[in-house]
Amino acid sequence: MSEYTPVELMATVASHQLEDGRTVGVGTGLPMIAALLAQKTHAPNLIILFEAGSMAPEVPTLPISVGDSRCSHRAVAATGLAGIMETGQRGMIDYAFLGGAEVDMYGNINSTVIGDHDHPKTRLPGSGGANDFGSLSWRTIIIARHEKDKLPERVNFITTPGYIDGSGARERAGLPRGTGPYRVITNLALMGFDKETCRMKLISVHPGVTLQQVIDNTGFELLIPDDVGTSALPTKEELERLREIDPAGIIIGR
Repeated sequence: MSEYTPVELMATVASHQLEDGRTVGVGTGLPMIAALLAQKTHAPNLIILFEAGSMAPEVPTLPISVGDSRCSHRAVAATGLAGIMETGQRGMIDYAFLGGAEVDMYGNINSTVIGDHDHPKTRLPGSGGANDFGSLSWRTIIIARHEKDKLPERVNFITTPGYIDGSGARERAGLPRGTGPYRVITNLALMGFDKETCRMKLISVHPGVTLQQVIDNTGFELLIPDDVGTSALPTKEELERLREIDPAGIIIGR
């Protein structure tokens, strides 16, 4: 079981960012799969919160959305959107795990419109709970496609604030001090953020990917340290767990 899909690699790299005993607010799709994978491998005490209101469920099979009834299976609590976001307001969500159509150099996420807001080329689903999760959780982890138009210098619309326009901007906007984007996982690489400038910084490239490919597919000047690593391959156990979570390959593909 050595072969893996690009999405399976993204899911495993993403799951490695989650620590045992932490709490994570999860969005629909790949973030959900990565959180479930972490829980079934190295982080059995990871507490998952779904924005529709479920806290610490034992998810039996892959839900189709965060509002699926399976998200509440054997949950500690099944409240509602307000209850989950109030948990974030109290500083009790360690990680927000989100996707987006665009992510810029400061980790701002766009899931609202492409183009002019009033006359967009594409109207997207919007925030859901993403703005609240990204505003109130201590660390935000983002999954996105690594393409120039997906990683622009500035997003068309800030649905979920990252570091907005640089150091200190979140605090000036009234967001909790010490919160913000933490990791960005794409099909090419793993990125973090520079502590001083709050700009996106390369951490590792995925196996088989060159540094030049990452540069060519990024729509801004990515900070590149001297010690860029290579992302770990999925293990046999991780691939087995992934295929148990999504047996039909609806999201991870095969």
